[in-house]
Amino acid sequence: MPTQNSSASAPASKLEATSSPETRQAAGSSAAPAKPAPLAVEDRRITRSKRALRDALVELIEERGLTNFSASDLCARADLNRGTLYNNFGDMEGLLAALEDDIMDDLENLQSCMQQLSLKDVLRYRVNKKPMPFLVGLFDYLREQGDFLHAIMGPKGDPSFGPRVRDAVCTEIIQTILHERYRNDPSPFVQYYVAFYATAYLGVITHWIETGMKESSQEMALVAMRLFFIKPGDPIRL
Repeated sequence: MPTQNSSASAPASKLEATSSPETRQAAGSSAAPAKPAPLAVEDRRITRSKRALRDALVELIEERGLTNFSASDLCARADLNRGTLYNNFGDMEGLLAALEDDIMDDLENLQSCMQQLSLKDVLRYRVNKKPMPFLVGLFDYLREQGDFLHAIMGPKGDPSFGPRVRDAVCTEIIQTILHERYRNDPSPFVQYYVAFYATAYLGVITHWIETGMKESSQEMALVAMRLFFIKPGDPIRL
């Protein structure tokens, strides 16, 4: 907050010396409200710039592919100067890493809900044919980020991001559904089992995003559970 100059401080000192406490209190209450902290203003500016760069990145990936445009192209599409990109993110790789890390941080926060579930909880939802709230929340979040995920997990995007989602989310889902005695079992077959279903669940998520996310989050939560428990020879119906 700016400091007062010497001409402003002298009357204030005189007021304190000659006026009553009530007068000083009234004078204090009439003072102008404090200005917002510069840091808060800067944070909002960075957030707006980040959103503009994110939207421009999504558009350019869909149009040209991740490796087929420059930082100048990106900033022109976002209507920002290149200094905004370089000062806040270093370069395009830094921007992409920041956006992907934001997604992963949010997904890891969702995991805390999932880790509280037991196999009995999962089976109860299955028997009652009710969508698991965690899965509904997961698909709600994926829908919110659908444009970014469609671009970054598509054929023109970042091929390394899908495996990160698989390892952070899909593998955790399978570990939750496993019986307790298998969750920390290092035997090869158990690891293949987890890898098989985790990759399959990533395929479900990817297909849903690629086809326009037509099903609701509740429907997708039911689909995810049904696919895990379906057996060979069972009717392929929800």
